[in-house]
Amino acid sequence: HSAQFTALDQINTSNVSRLIVAWTFPAGNRTFLFNPLVADGLAFVLAGANDLVALDAVTGAQVWTRPHPGAVGTRGMNYWHSADGRDRRLLYIAGGYLTAVDARTGQTITSFGNDGRVDLRTALAATGRSTANLNPLQTSNPGRVFEDSIIVSLPAQAPAYDSNPGDIHAYDVRTGALRWVFRSLPQDGEVGSDTWPKGARANHGGVHNWSELTVDEARGIAYVPFGTGRFDFYGGDRPGQNLFANSIVALDARTGKRLWHYQIVHHDVWDYDLPVAPKLLTIRQDGRMRDVVAQATKHGFLFVFDRVT
Repeated sequence: HSAQFTALDQINTSNVSRLIVAWTFPAGNRTFLFNPLVADGLAFVLAGANDLVALDAVTGAQVWTRPHPGAVGTRGMNYWHSADGRDRRLLYIAGGYLTAVDARTGQTITSFGNDGRVDLRTALAATGRSTANLNPLQTSNPGRVFEDSIIVSLPAQAPAYDSNPGDIHAYDVRTGALRWVFRSLPQDGEVGSDTWPKGARANHGGVHNWSELTVDEARGIAYVPFGTGRFDFYGGDRPGQNLFANSIVALDARTGKRLWHYQIVHHDVWDYDLPVAPKLLTIRQDGRMRDVVAQATKHGFLFVFDRVT
């Protein structure tokens, strides 16, 4: 839900002053950029030179460590387990590859993708965008697991004119197979393509979900806040409103079908991308409870929408 809130009440105003440190782990001076994850009694952190480390969450003792030659997404990772609990996985992006490892051992899950990882450029090429000169698509956005899929956003590799589109992809958590793609910068003939110059997808980019996306699990809806079309501060070569830039888009999390969208800034040239995940809330309006999704912005307005419509 991207709520940054818990209803747990074991720690409260009467006892918080009595908390003491239970354990520490020397993670190095860069790990403040990483969001830890706790699951099944293990705490997963980034330490040293891009080492993924599993710690006993009670004692802080190191259980396993896994080095990485390249960057690891700093905003965290995803955890998934099978219904019987026998298959437990961490899914995250490292060096531009969606990576799957055994959460209990840190070992590569070789049956996932190509020897444990999926090149995020592959699906972009499948949608007709050239990747010949495109470096690996590394992003800090860890995406979201929904049921047995993981939904991720492609990063816009460059901040300039030659950036790639930031499409949304969903992959099978077991096999790494691509399940669906939502093109954030539409192809000619798709909804929204008339808000760009003809053929824009071939040479324009951006429109990426660089922060986070949020999933309403009960309804199976993913809410994706998108960034600006490239270039951020000049729009003379992209006349039109430029959907789905600066928009919140509700997608069917199982198929990638667009359910609804709302563009908050038309034809942005001020880098007013949507900087935070939407929040799933329930409010009282005119005497009745209503499920909403709320999107904060860079320019001082909060937008609140009915989750379904």
